[in-house]
Amino acid sequence: MAVLYLVLGICVGLFMSMTLQLNWGSAHAHVNLVGFATTALFGVIYTIYPQAAKTKLGIWHFWLHHIGVPVFLLSAFLVQVPGMLDTAHIFTYTGGGAFLLGVILFIINAFTNINEANVLKE
Repeated sequence: MAVLYLVLGICVGLFMSMTLQLNWGSAHAHVNLVGFATTALFGVIYTIYPQAAKTKLGIWHFWLHHIGVPVFLLSAFLVQVPGMLDTAHIFTYTGGGAFLLGVILFIINAFTNINEANVLKE
């Protein structure tokens, strides 16, 4: 999923460059940071600590992240469309709320299940 966000972020950046529509910069940055960077970072952490990924907290975090982030990112694009600001805010609060809740669960999971005993062993 992180790679898909990276490709989307690059495409938005290229679009902005080709059309000089720099007003999409916030959406471009959010796709790269919230989409690519956080998804990749969570993936790396759960790969290093696979036991944390298998917990209920890890599973709930996964689903809240992968449902919330696309909805939140959609709002980053909708705010640029005339007449869609109210709709964009609904997506921001819904998707962003799910993303936030997922991050809170990740933090609890990290403090509970990420330790030396659970590190990936080759």
